[in-house]
Amino acid sequence: MLETERLTLRPIALEDFPRWAEMMADPEAARFLGGAQPAATAWRGFMTMAGAWSLTGVSMFSLVERATGRWVGRIGPWQPHGWPGTEVGWGLHPDAQGKGYGVEAATAAMDYAFDVLDWTEVIHCIDPDNIPSQRLAERVGSRNQGPTRLPPPFHELTIDRWGQSREEWRARRRG
Repeated sequence: MLETERLTLRPIALEDFPRWAEMMADPEAARFLGGAQPAATAWRGFMTMAGAWSLTGVSMFSLVERATGRWVGRIGPWQPHGWPGTEVGWGLHPDAQGKGYGVEAATAAMDYAFDVLDWTEVIHCIDPDNIPSQRLAERVGSRNQGPTRLPPPFHELTIDRWGQSREEWRARRRG
């Protein structure tokens, strides 16, 4: 579990699912997360994240507002089989967007990836049309490294690889 000024980042818990399902049902919030999904499909993605925590100890954190206890999104380290690198990814509930939670949580998750998981680089797989995610990546110091490929069944998606090394991250954090 990690804490920031306004957020708690912790492994996914069953009580997070109703808001997770709301986020994944929202066409705009889910646009770059596989598209809007009914609850039964969102459940499978939710359980994938929970299972990754259980089996590998690495998965996205649930973001919880410290002041309210409300689930506001998911951000964290993620490395599915065949992925093009060690990723810190994100997705925010529609009512949590535009509040700076993404930068706050991504910064904590990247510190965790570099300092605790000992990753040497962090990437973000971002659709070229996903301007908000590109802006978040830029705000945490990542840069577009060009096109990449995801493993099947996502291999036909157009994705750019954004990222930075541990040394770049640490130099930026010191500076």
